Amino acid sequence: MIKFLDIYKQDKKLHKPIIKKINNLFKRGDFILGKEVRTFEKNFSKLCGSNYAISCANGTDALTIALKSLNLPSNSEIIIPAMTYCSTAFSVINAGLKPILVDIDHLSPTMSLKDLKKKISTQTKVIIPVHLYGSVANLVGIKKIINKKKIFLIDDCAQAHGAFDDSSTRKKKKKIGSVADISCFSLYPGKNLGAYGDAGIITTNNKDLFIKLSKIRNLGQGKKFIHEYVGMNSRLDTIQAIILNYKLKNLNKYNEKRQKIGKFYSKNIDNNKIAILEYSKSCVYHQYVILVKGRNKLINLMKKKKIQFGFHYPYAIHQLKVFKKKFNKNRYLNAEKIARQGISLPIDPYTTKKQLNYIVKILNGF
Repeated sequence: MIKFLDIYKQDKKLHKPIIKKINNLFKRGDFILGKEVRTFEKNFSKLCGSNYAISCANGTDALTIALKSLNLPSNSEIIIPAMTYCSTAFSVINAGLKPILVDIDHLSPTMSLKDLKKKISTQTKVIIPVHLYGSVANLVGIKKIINKKKIFLIDDCAQAHGAFDDSSTRKKKKKIGSVADISCFSLYPGKNLGAYGDAGIITTNNKDLFIKLSKIRNLGQGKKFIHEYVGMNSRLDTIQAIILNYKLKNLNKYNEKRQKIGKFYSKNIDNNKIAILEYSKSCVYHQYVILVKGRNKLINLMKKKKIQFGFHYPYAIHQLKVFKKKFNKNRYLNAEKIARQGISLPIDPYTTKKQLNYIVKILNGF
């Protein structure tokens, strides 16, 4: 069986030091927002090149907290891509705001700037591009569209830990997590950087936002019992911070391995039934998604050949049962195409060259 992702194999060498550190935590007892949490926040901020990082319970909360920190009117419109995970849309609803969908580009997993321009209105207060599959959205292009409008940029970085902003013209590229007003990351176990449970983190360069975000994630308080905001109980456990501090050291190495796998697929897949997506230059390949005519036939073949696969995602946002009435008969053709034809290939950093050749042989021959 060729595994889709093997977290145990990736982290095996880290298990002993992690367990040792957790044993010390049992004696110390600072299980919530302990010293390792502060260390992880500093380490993650350094990775992104941001001024501040605020950990929280999960990626969905990260987006919700980010939106709540802006104190927007309830009729505010928040623009998100039609192809993303449900959390992007749910965070907007949970913050009491209105999601507006834009399509993605043709054969690309990221927000269409052409469609974005059409959807901006006087009620638009935030644009949330998603760096889907680790492919970085055109942040510079989005900022040009925003120009001097009073619109915040919050990027959903749940799949882009360690990626660079390729859209910048600077000689020294900035890391994702340091470009937008606020950046939100999921640290779910299957992410490029994942905990052993739910976890999330927010980055910003704005000190005032940092202070507010820190309080909102901790029941609206900076000091115990002094509640300045209606906050959320969304704090990172110290145990998860210990795990993340160790795993952070391997992030760049594993991203490089993923990039080699992604480039191998792009170079060697050759079948007119398969379309290769256009990924950003520094894509960190959280997923490698292909579009397939006759997807069910390929699914059955991959099952037979013992090659694990995934769907990211089988429904666009407007196709989800919970949103069908909300978006009525709106169409987002490129998002729908990925939902209908997309299949995610094995992307484990330790997938061998022999296994990759086998996968490509099956793909090219079906």
